[in-house]
Amino acid sequence: MIVLQHPSEVEHAKNTVKLLCLTLPETQVVVGETAEDFAELQVYLQQASKPVYLVYPSETSQRASESNSPEDCIILLIDGTWRKAFKMLQLNPWLLDLPALHIEFEGVSQYRIRKAKRSDSLSTLEATAYMLQAINPTLDIAPMFAAFDAMVQHKLDAMPPAVRARYDQEQ
Repeated sequence: MIVLQHPSEVEHAKNTVKLLCLTLPETQVVVGETAEDFAELQVYLQQASKPVYLVYPSETSQRASESNSPEDCIILLIDGTWRKAFKMLQLNPWLLDLPALHIEFEGVSQYRIRKAKRSDSLSTLEATAYMLQAINPTLDIAPMFAAFDAMVQHKLDAMPPAVRARYDQEQ
């Protein structure tokens, strides 16, 4: 698992990538936005002996649960808002050359502490968990969500009552 993290997400207080790295220690994070920022990663991926997949919904992406992607592969996820992720794709055309996978998710994000303009928005941790489970249906993602839910609850508990009430109403 390699996360391409937009620089504005690094110090964000509600960043789930930090939690992802705690629950999946083999996760690598590369911070950047432009092709120059990811030059070393590109070389690494070109030399990789495992297949590489980009998680990003598009007209050509394949549903992860229906793909024949092996469990032993390299998954790239983009961490950022939809707008920032799209910009990163535009600045890194090499990403568009990779086979793309998407998650078919019909629920609601449990990431109640961060607003999203799109109904299909997931946190990076949620997207990772669902992607891994789509590739390997026997994988237990409950520990990832236990840590995630605890973080969300901790953030909610730390909010002043008036602010917390706004988040509780949006459920």
